[in-house]
Amino acid sequence: MKFLLTIVFFVFFSISTYSQSIKGIVKDSGTGEEIIGAILFIKNQPEKGASTGLDGSFSINGIQKYPVSLCCTLLGYNQSETSIKDAGNSVTIWLEPKDQNIGEVIIYGDGGQNTETNARGIERNAMNVVNVVSAKAIEISPDITVANVIQRVSGVTVERNSSGDGQYAILRGMDKRFNYTLVNGVKIPSPDNKNRFVPLDIFPAELLDRLEVTKSLTANMEGDGIGGAVNMVMKDAPTQRQLTANISTGYNSLFFDRDFQSFKSNTIDKQSPNEQYGLAYPVKMKDFTTHNLKVSSGKALPNLAAGFSYGDRFLKNHLGIMLAGSFQNSRRGSNSDMYGAVGSDGIQSITNRYFSDNQTRSGVHAKLDYRFSPNHKLMLYSAYMDFRNSQVRDAFETQSETVRLRWNRQTILNNTLKGMHTFFSNKLQIDWSGVYSKATNETPDNTQINISTVNELTWVSQNTGATRRWEHNSDEDKAGYLNLGYSFKAGESVLNLSAGGMYRDKKRTSFYNEYTFRPFDESKPEETQRILVRGEDWNNYDEIKFEVKEFGNLSDPLNYDASEKIGATYIQSKLTYNKLEIIAGLRAEHTEQGYFLKFPTEGAQNEGNQKYTDYLPSVHVKYGLHKDANLRFSYAKSLNRPSFFEIVPYSQIYEDYKERGNPDLIHTTAHNIDLRYEYFPRQSEQVMLGLFYKNIQNPIEFGMMSGFGQDTYYMPMNFGDAYNYGVEFDVTKYFSRFGIKANYTFTHSRITTTKMEEIPDNTGGGSGHTTTYMDQSRPLYGQAGHVVNFSLLYKDTYNGWDAQLAFSYTGERICIVSRYYNRDSWQAGYTQLDASVEKQFKTGLALFAKASNLTNSPMIQYVKSNSNNQGQENVRRYKGGVVERYDHYGVNMMLGMKYKF
Repeated sequence: MKFLLTIVFFVFFSISTYSQSIKGIVKDSGTGEEIIGAILFIKNQPEKGASTGLDGSFSINGIQKYPVSLCCTLLGYNQSETSIKDAGNSVTIWLEPKDQNIGEVIIYGDGGQNTETNARGIERNAMNVVNVVSAKAIEISPDITVANVIQRVSGVTVERNSSGDGQYAILRGMDKRFNYTLVNGVKIPSPDNKNRFVPLDIFPAELLDRLEVTKSLTANMEGDGIGGAVNMVMKDAPTQRQLTANISTGYNSLFFDRDFQSFKSNTIDKQSPNEQYGLAYPVKMKDFTTHNLKVSSGKALPNLAAGFSYGDRFLKNHLGIMLAGSFQNSRRGSNSDMYGAVGSDGIQSITNRYFSDNQTRSGVHAKLDYRFSPNHKLMLYSAYMDFRNSQVRDAFETQSETVRLRWNRQTILNNTLKGMHTFFSNKLQIDWSGVYSKATNETPDNTQINISTVNELTWVSQNTGATRRWEHNSDEDKAGYLNLGYSFKAGESVLNLSAGGMYRDKKRTSFYNEYTFRPFDESKPEETQRILVRGEDWNNYDEIKFEVKEFGNLSDPLNYDASEKIGATYIQSKLTYNKLEIIAGLRAEHTEQGYFLKFPTEGAQNEGNQKYTDYLPSVHVKYGLHKDANLRFSYAKSLNRPSFFEIVPYSQIYEDYKERGNPDLIHTTAHNIDLRYEYFPRQSEQVMLGLFYKNIQNPIEFGMMSGFGQDTYYMPMNFGDAYNYGVEFDVTKYFSRFGIKANYTFTHSRITTTKMEEIPDNTGGGSGHTTTYMDQSRPLYGQAGHVVNFSLLYKDTYNGWDAQLAFSYTGERICIVSRYYNRDSWQAGYTQLDASVEKQFKTGLALFAKASNLTNSPMIQYVKSNSNNQGQENVRRYKGGVVERYDHYGVNMMLGMKYKF
C-alpha cells in the first residue's frame, strides 16, 4: 500500500512539475469582449495548442518547460505572440483587429455580420424588442428552412404543414394573420389565394445572414404587425473573397415501413379547358389528359440538398458582389388517422390517410453594392424563391377510399434598388428604396378520385367519381420608401430627428375552376356502364373512364381581383443622454382596399372598397443600468387589415352550415406594451426577462351571424375586444466548450365569439334538436400557453467540432375554431428533439449530420368536449377529450459535406 501511494505521488508530482497547463482568455483589444474560436499554439510546438471556447477561455496542457512563446491567431485579427514565463497564472491575450482602412478610413463591406456576437450586439443596441438568430447559429442547427429555425426564438411557435415542417410563424400567441414578413427590411407579398401571410417554409435557411424577429414596432416600421415582424436579412458581400459549397443527402424514417407514392406531375395541363378555349366552351373528356393520374409506388429515393455562395469586392473595394443559391429535393410525408363519430353499430369511424410529399425548394439571390464615396452607396438586391410540392394522399375508410393527386407551386420574386447618402459630416442621412415584388401560386388539375368497396368489390363511386380543380393567383407589389434623418449634438446629449414615408400599390388576382366526373364506359352493357370495378375494368387511376358531369363553377368567389393602396408617413425623434435613450414617433397609414368579382353574382355586392386612416403612436425607452444591462419599456399602437377574401361577399353552402364573406368587416387595432430586462455578461451571452400585454380592438374571428332572412352564416366578424399577455425568459450561457440556450414563454389570451349550440328537444316525444346561439370565451386561435426551447451546444474550434442537441415543446392550442359552442379542436402539446454535428478540417472541408424529430413525436388533435360522443367508451380519447386526428411524421436524417474556399 505504501509503495502504491509512493507511485501515485510520484506520478502526480511529475505531471504537476513537468506537464503544466496554460489557461487564460482571449479578448478584443478594442471592445474588451471575449473572442470565440481563436487558435492558440506554442511557437515551434504547433502540436500543442487549443482554441477559445464559447466563453473566450482556453487551456493548453502538456507544457513541460518554460518560458514559452504563446501564439494566437484568428481571421480578421493581427497574430499576437506572448511570452509565458511560468504556469499557474491566468493569461489574458489581447487581439488587435486588422486594419480595414481603405482610402479614406472607411470600412467597405458588410460581411461578418453573421456571428452570434453580432446577433447579441444587435439585440443590445436596438431600441425596440428584438431577437436575432445568426447565420452561424443557423448553419450548425438541425434546421434547413426558415420556418423551422424561427421556432427556436422565444415567444414563437409554428403552424405545421401536412409533412410536419413548420410553415407559418405565430408570434406571442398572435396568429399568422397578425404578423408580417420582410426580406432585407422590405415587405414581400404572399402566394396565398385568400390571405396575406407568407409561408416561411419556402425560404432555404442557408441563404440568410441572420433572422430578426421584431416584437415591438417603431414609427419607421409598417404598422400592421400586432404580433410582430419577421425580417430575413440575406447574405451580404464579405470584405474579402469567399466561396462556399455544400451537398448533402438524407432519408425520412417514415418510408422504412411503407412505400412512397408519386404521379407524373410534369404531364399536368397548367390551364383548365375553359381557360384554354373560352368560358362558353362545352368541355368533353377529350379535353382532359389522364397521364397525370397514373400513381406509382416504391421505395422513396434519398433526399438531396446543395448550395453555394460567392462573394467578393472589386474596383478597389468600391463594388461588392454576393451570389448565393440553394436547392433541396426531399421526400416527406405523414401517417394520419382521422377519427369520426360513433355510428349506429357502436364503432367509431376511422380514416387512415397516408401522405407522400415530394418537395422541391430552390432559391437564388444576388446582391450588389457600390460605394461612390464614403457618403454615397447604392445597392441592388434580387431574390427568387420557388417551392414545389407533388403530393399523393391515399385515404382509407371501412367501405371507401379517396385518392388525391395535388401539385402545387409557389414563387416569390423580389427586386429592390436602395440608395444611402450622408451630408454635412454625417449629420444628414437620406435613404430611399424602389421595390418590385411578385408572388404566385398555382395548383392545376388538383384531382380527387372516390372509390367505394362493397362485398369485397371495389369500384369508382357512381355519383361523384372524381373532381378536378384548377386554381391560380398572383400578388404583385410596387412600392417606394424614403427616410430622412438629422443629428444634433449638445454636450452629452444627442438628438436624432427622422421622417419619411412609403407608398405601395398591390394588385391581386385569383382564379378557380372545378369539374366533377362520374364513371362511364360506353363499351359495356348499359346497365353496367357506370360500374367500373378495380381489377376488371381498371388497375391504375389513369385507366378509369369518366364522363363530365358538371363543369364551370366560374361563379365561385375565388374568382376575384383585389387591390390595396397604402400610403404612410411618419415622424420620429431619438434622444440619447448618458445611459438613457428615448425614441418616440407617430406614424399615419392610409388604406384603400377593394375587390371586384370577375363573374357577378346576383344579390351580392359585386365590387366594394374600404378606406380608412390610422394614427399609430409609439414610445420606446432604454436605460443602461450598467454597461452590460438594459431596462426597456415600449408602447406601440398597431393594426391588422382584413384578408382579401374575407371582404368578398361569397356564399358557400355546406352540409350543416352556410359560410359567407363580410364586406362590412373592419380592421383590427391594438395597443401593445413591453417591459424587458436584459443582461449581457459576455459578448455572446444573454439573460432576458420580458413582460408583454396587448389590448386588441375589433379582432377578426369567425362566428355565427344571423340577420340574413331566415339564414344564419358562419362568417368573419369583429368581436369587441380581446387581450393577450405573457412572460418571456431567455438565457444563453457558455462554459468553455459547452453552452446552453434556453427560453420559456407563458402566454394567456381571451376572446369572446358567438357559436351555435344544439339542445335536445324531447317535447312531444320527439328526438329533434333546437338550435340556439351562445357566446364562448376562449384563447386566441393558435395561442399556446407554454413554449419551451432548450439547446445544448458544444464547440471545439481547434479540433473542428460543433454539435447541438435541441429540444422544443409547444403547449396545447386551438387549431380549428368550431362554429359549435365549446367544440373547438385543440392541438395537444407537442415535443420535438433534434440534433446536429459538424466536423471541420483545416483544408476547408467540413462533414455534417442533421436529424430532426428524433423521438417521432405524434401530433394529436382532439376536442375537449364533444357531446356527440360523450359517454362513449369505444372512442379514442386524450385527456378525457375525443381524438380527431393522430399524425406521425417520421425521423428526418441528413448527411453532407461543405467546402469553404
